[in-house]
Amino acid sequence: MKTTTKASKVNQKILFKKGICTEFFSAYQDMEPDRMLRLCRPDGKVSFIPLGSGFSGKIKEVGLGVWSALMDSFPDLDNTVIDQQYNQAENEVTCTVEIFGTQEKDFAGLSSKGKFFVSEHIFIFRFNEQEKIEEIKVFWDHEHFVEQLC
Repeated sequence: MKTTTKASKVNQKILFKKGICTEFFSAYQDMEPDRMLRLCRPDGKVSFIPLGSGFSGKIKEVGLGVWSALMDSFPDLDNTVIDQQYNQAENEVTCTVEIFGTQEKDFAGLSSKGKFFVSEHIFIFRFNEQEKIEEIKVFWDHEHFVEQLC
């Protein structure tokens, strides 16, 4: 007879949410923004914190726009998930991710010089009760990102 404890159910939910985050970054690696969006609520919110309030809004609009532009400008864009931590009080998974690639087209006012960048990003994914991503906050050292490409 199989016994499931409350603790193991909680651990399964945490692993499931971390798996959703891993799938998000897998879709990012595969340059499939629509697959990234399917993991999110249609009205979910995203904030690219270093870029200010102009880069906050709906995931399916602001997020899709930023990620699509990155994928177009950095055709070898890739990422490595370094760490994932679950915050039960906030129902969030914080992912430390290394993102890297070579710029081949102009991006966000940065002329392409064919340079490579590598940047550690922090993604905070907050989930709703249906296990969909309802909010994403993204942090990185934007000055260092720009320095690498100039």
